[in-house]
Formats: sequence, structure tokens, C-alpha cells
Amino acid sequence: MEQDLSAQESLRLIEGMIAQAKRNFSRLSFYFLLWGGLLIAAMIAVYLLRGRTDGWGQGAPWGVAGMIGGIVSWVHGARQGKRMGASTPMDAVIGWVWSAFVVVLLTTILILASKGVDPGPMILLLTGFATFITGQVLRFRPLVLGGLVFWLCALVLWWAKDPLLSTLVYCSGMLLGYIIPGLMLKRQEDGVRTA
Repeated sequence: MEQDLSAQESLRLIEGMIAQAKRNFSRLSFYFLLWGGLLIAAMIAVYLLRGRTDGWGQGAPWGVAGMIGGIVSWVHGARQGKRMGASTPMDAVIGWVWSAFVVVLLTTILILASKGVDPGPMILLLTGFATFITGQVLRFRPLVLGGLVFWLCALVLWWAKDPLLSTLVYCSGMLLGYIIPGLMLKRQEDGVRTA
């Protein structure tokens, strides 16, 4: 049954939807900060252990970071879901984007690593894709720019053969693509909570 809304009711509905969207999307800061920190730590560990021939020198820090990040994200998301209650269609879209990202990311890592190809540049391309889309959906420019930074870093990383340069490029990408936008999102989140 359709019901016409007055101009005042329409305005209140729109304002309520915008306020809900701001509350919901600001919850994402935790994930950007978590993953940015974990992936920077993993890259530095890989650089420092690069001379070893065992698993630690061959990428085990990535697996450790992925497991820690996955578990912490899952636990935090479950708690957050219980606390927040109902989700919006925008929450669902962002959830689908990142779920698809994880599937494509893991598949890409398995395929490239099995062929002896460094998956780093492709990982940054995929990360840029998901970050860019999230930024566009949320209309949050720092994430859009973060996605562009990841794409640029992927190109540089493709041609960078020096381990130190690769480490600096990757860590810079995480700082500019995840950490700084995550901090800005956190600041906005804190502003929404006090409003």
C-alpha cells in the first residue's frame, strides 16, 4: 500500500537515512586501521627475513597477518552486528564487495604463487578496486583516493625489483590507502557519536 509523504516527512526520512548511513559507514574505520597495520608489519617482516630459505623467508608473515586479521575481523564484525542490529542496503553492498575481494584475492594468491610469480602488484590492484568502490558507495573521498594510490603503487611495484624499494612502496600504499583514510573515518565516527 503506497502512501504519499509530505515534503516535511520526506525531508525527515532523507535526513534519517543520511544519519544512519553516516553511523554505519563510520564503523569501517576499525577494519582499515587493523588491516593497514597488519599488512605493513607483514611486509616489514618479509623484508627483514628475506634471506631465510624456510617458510618465514618465503612469505609466512603474510599467512600469519591474514589469519590474525581474519579472526579479529570476524570477531569484531560479529560483536558489531549484535550491537548495531539491522543493517542497511549500503552495508550489504559493502559486505558483498569485500567478500568478493577476499575470494578473488585468495584465488589470485594461490594461482600466482604456484607459478612462482610475486602476487604483490595484483594484490594491490585488487585492494585498490575494493577500496575505490567502498569510497564511492560511501561518498568518502579519502577512500576513493586510497584506491587510486593502491593502483599507482601496484604499477610501481610491478617494475620495482629492489626489495627495499618494494617494501617502501607497499608500506606507503598501506599508509596512504588504509591507515590515513581509516584515521579520517575514525575521526568522523567520533564526531557522529558525539552529535
